[in-house]
Formats: sequence, C-alpha cells, structure tokens
Amino acid sequence: MRILGINNTINFQRRPTKTEEQDLKSAVNKAYDIMGTEERAVITHGSCFPALGRDTYIGSPYGKAAKEYIKFLNLYGFNGMQLGPGGELQKGNVSPYNSSAFAKNRLFIDLEELTTDKYDNILSEETFNKVTRHPVKGKNYDMTNFIEAEHTYNIALKESYKNFRKNLINGKPEALTLNKSYVDFKNKQSARLNDEALFKILSNEYGTDDFTQWQEIDKNLIEEYEKGNKKAVERYKQLSIDNSLKIEQYKFEQFIATKQIKENKEWRDKLGFKYINDLLVGCSKMDEWRYQEAFLKDWEMGARENNSASQRWHIPVIDPKKIMKVDELNIGGKFFKEKIDFALEFSENIRVDHVMGLIEPYLMAKHADDSEFDTKVKNNDIEMYISQLKDENGNEYDFYWDYPKLLECIILPAFKEHGITKDLPMWEDICSYPDRFKMVYNQLELPRISFTDWEKAEDAVIHNPNGWFILGNHDTIPAMNYLQRKDGKGEEYTKTQSAWNPLYLAGYLHQNENRADERNAFCEKIANDDRELVFAKFSELMTTPKFQISFDDLLGITDEIYNIPGSTRKDNWKERIPADFLDRYYENLSSENPTALNIPELLKTALQAKMDMSENRAELYEKYQPVIDKLEHYANILKESD
Repeated sequence: MRILGINNTINFQRRPTKTEEQDLKSAVNKAYDIMGTEERAVITHGSCFPALGRDTYIGSPYGKAAKEYIKFLNLYGFNGMQLGPGGELQKGNVSPYNSSAFAKNRLFIDLEELTTDKYDNILSEETFNKVTRHPVKGKNYDMTNFIEAEHTYNIALKESYKNFRKNLINGKPEALTLNKSYVDFKNKQSARLNDEALFKILSNEYGTDDFTQWQEIDKNLIEEYEKGNKKAVERYKQLSIDNSLKIEQYKFEQFIATKQIKENKEWRDKLGFKYINDLLVGCSKMDEWRYQEAFLKDWEMGARENNSASQRWHIPVIDPKKIMKVDELNIGGKFFKEKIDFALEFSENIRVDHVMGLIEPYLMAKHADDSEFDTKVKNNDIEMYISQLKDENGNEYDFYWDYPKLLECIILPAFKEHGITKDLPMWEDICSYPDRFKMVYNQLELPRISFTDWEKAEDAVIHNPNGWFILGNHDTIPAMNYLQRKDGKGEEYTKTQSAWNPLYLAGYLHQNENRADERNAFCEKIANDDRELVFAKFSELMTTPKFQISFDDLLGITDEIYNIPGSTRKDNWKERIPADFLDRYYENLSSENPTALNIPELLKTALQAKMDMSENRAELYEKYQPVIDKLEHYANILKESD
C-alpha cells in the first residue's frame, strides 16, 4: 500500500475554537503529567519554518511565523523544538551541519520587523515587498530557495544598514537607542566579528570558502596575525581599512540576528517552550580558518561504512595534542568551549551531534581522492579511527587519550555551567561503536537515543531510562512510509521487526485484562491497516519519558524527504512547512485517510496504556477518567468536517 499526502484541495474542517483551545491544551498537558512524559519536542530545522504574510524564500525560527507555529505545537502539548544548527552557511553548501559554530545565520532575520518603528523603519516597505513574495499555498509542503533567499537578504540588509547609518547621523532617537545596543554587542564580540567579516570578504574575492586555495598570506592570516607576523599584521589592517563599510555591515547583521534571537527567547520563556540547539561536531570553513592551529592538518572527519564507501564529511578534526595543556585549555579546548557557550547562549537544551566524533572520530585523509574510498576493504593508510593514527615514529598519536577529554574535561563541565545535567541532552550516538567509543561512553554513563523503529519501548525504557526516544528524525523518510521500505533483495522488512509486531503493540498499549476485547479489536485494526499500525507506534512513543517527532510526521507530509544522509540529492535540506500548514493539518485529520497525527487520539491510547501498567490502575481510572473523556472528545472534533 502506497501512502501519499492528501490532495491539494482545501476543504472545510472542524478545528478547536478559541474557547476550546485552553481546555484542549489543559487536557493534553494533564495527560503528559500523569504519564510522567517530561519532554516532547518536534524536530524542525530553522529553514523549515513556515512563512507568514510575505515570504523571504526561507524559514526562520525567530520571526512572527515561528511564533504562530510554536503556539500550534504548544496547543498540542509540545514543550520544545529540536532545531538544526543555526550558523552562517558556507558558500555553495546549504547543509546546516557545515555551518558556522559562532556566526548567526543572517537568512533567519525577520525582515518585516526591520520595516517597523521598533527598528526605526530601516527597511522600506517598498523594498521589503519588492524582494519578497506571497507565500505558496495549497501544497503539502514548500521548498526553501537558498539562492533567492541570499539575493533577497543581500538587497534588504544592505538598505537596512545604509538607512541605519543615515538615521544615526541625523540623530533620530530610535537610531540612537538601537546604536547603544549595537555598540555594546560589538564591544563584546569585536575580534571575532572582524575576523569573520574579513573571511567573508576574502571568500568573495577568491570565489570560494576553501581557504586552502587562497594565497599564502590570506590562507594563514589569522594565525600569523596573532603571532605578530609583520606582513600579516599589515595585510589584516589594510583589509580592515579598505573594507570598513562591509565589515560594519556584517557586524550590524550579526547584531540584528542576535537581537531577534534573544527577543524570541524572552517570548518563549514566558510560554515555557524550549529550543534545543544542535552542537555541531564540526564547524564551517570560516571557523576552521580562525582556529587553524587547533586542527589536524592532514585529516578530516567522516563516518565508517562497512559495506560501502565511508561517508566523507570534510569536517576538521581537533588535534588531540591541542586540547589540554597541563592544567588549562589549549587552543582546541578553547575552541570547543566557545562552541558550547555559543550553542547554549539562547537555547535551553542541546543535541550533541555525532558523539563518537568527540571520543573516537573516524579519520579520512584529505589528500585521497573520493574513488579511493569506494571499497568494502578499508585502506588503513587513508581511513582509520583516531586511536589507530601513528606519529612520525610509529607510536600511537593520541597515546594519552587526550581526544576523549573533550567530553570529560570540557563538554560536561560546560554543560554544568549552563545548568544542564548529562541526562538532559540528546546524545546522538548513531555510529559504528568501536571499542574505545564504547568504553568511554559507558564509563561516563551517558544516555543514548532509542529508536522505537527498531526497539520495543517496553525494553528501551528499562535499558535507557534517561535517554531520548524517537521514531524517525531529520535524516529519515516520513514514518508513514516505513512499511514500504525494502531491503537489498527488494523485500519489505519493517513488519518483520519485533518492534512492529501488532501482537506486541496491542499488548503493550492494552495491558488491562478487563479490556481484552478492546485489545483484540485494536490488534486486528493495526494488523490490517498500515496507517493505524504507524499511529500505534506513535502512541507507543508517547509513553516514553522524553520523545521527539519530526514536523513531517506531525503534519502528515508523506511525499517529501528533508535529507537523505550521505547523498548529494539536490533537494536535501530544502523541504519546508507550507504557509497554510494549519489548514493542511486540519484538512488532513478530517479526511478519509489521514496521515497527520491526531494528538488527542494517540495520547488517549498512550495514557490508558500507562495507567494499565500501574498496580493502582482502578484508582487511576477513577481519578483521571475526565481527562480520557476530554481527549476522546477533542480527538473526535479533529475528525469532523465543519
């Protein structure tokens, strides 16, 4: 059975009224409280957010549209958002996992705000309307257009900075107030901002972010400048003088982006809604250029594949000898500490990207051609784990195991500084599990990710009580299509997994023997309807202490994929929530074959399952039957046509 998205004709649908919304929200949150489900987040990378009013060709997690999306999620009990990395993108590379660890993505600035009195109208409405478009409606999903977005922001931000300077010269009160905050921001970040601005100027001059292709003086400019090299100092100063306006505009853009992020956090704090940032295992070329001394010169990070060519990520690897000095941080350690502080500056929690890369990274030789990795037999001269790396004398390069100190001596203490205990983050441990990784990971007693796609929740919760639970993520196809997956022989395999067995799911979600007839009916339903089987898996997921789901699965988008890892697919990282997502969501739920998640309905099943597991089930049912009834009431409302 092929399950696709709903059609593109918007029908009338019944949705909760403003009066009903508070009652619905209360019932949903009460159900989660009863179950002890503390964290429930939706995975939505920054570019995926919808448009509202006018469209800048890319989403933003900090604008007005983001607030409307968050209000929608909050209505259905979600209290967090798993963002992707939010840094400045590399030239010609739209993957957020190659973005800057420090510079904010200027494409996330809410341009419409710049047309208001709050920002002294530094962007004219005429220009704003000219460079933006009416949002695309009537489709199950939208697509980010990174090229048009870059063009839009180039024009809009150039005008905004020009008008800000003009208003400042004219002594306008609003401009003077804005400038005070701007000066404070620059004073705190001056050196970094200047370096980053120069990198962007040089990358435009050379036509590439790959600084290894630049002239020698520019390739090592920051490193030599900090050493006091006379030629580097002169070059740095001359570039700064010749490009002073461009540098100031870059700083102003970073100021505006940071200001809006901060204001968004203040708004979210009042709502009680968390942003979970993504701590990159790597960084951008811009960051690498600034911290060259911190990285291994001949190696980059990738991911081992046993039965095919290993994934080549082109991510720099911190030199283990540059992490710690005797009793203080070396340049590599300082780099990573700075990364953490920036990642948590305006976020309440964090996802730690590719934890193996912080313990036992997989190295791939920079000089090797891609074709040399295209084999099942690994060539240990060009790819290996860092523990296998030898120095010029043939000794183990990381003999004292300095690399794992990133976690023990830097990351975990830094988290503690920010009030984050090790059980709170999502530790992304999806990897090949070499021996050193397993040893360190277990010694530190870090939680892991449990995929209910492959693990039964009843087992996973016991073995991973502090971990996060997911059914799909930003790197997987929509869950509604899981049952059509095929193995190398062309055979569908999902239903053969014990975690998808209808007998297991029916038994897990209906453990009360007094409801045996209901359990049997449920089992028959999910055994004969693929959609219902997937919905049962989401009910199972909701019984876990901390879970995440993707925006695709929540909204019922089944005909697009956000990212296929290890591929060069042209549409990777481009999928986006449609501007009329509310209409699409409620139409989907009221259709004959819904693919979106009816949260009250799935939560009712999860709540009953959790109460069934208790020895005091009779007492719990008597006490919380009104909550169950309300969930059922609103589940039925969402199925109605208006």
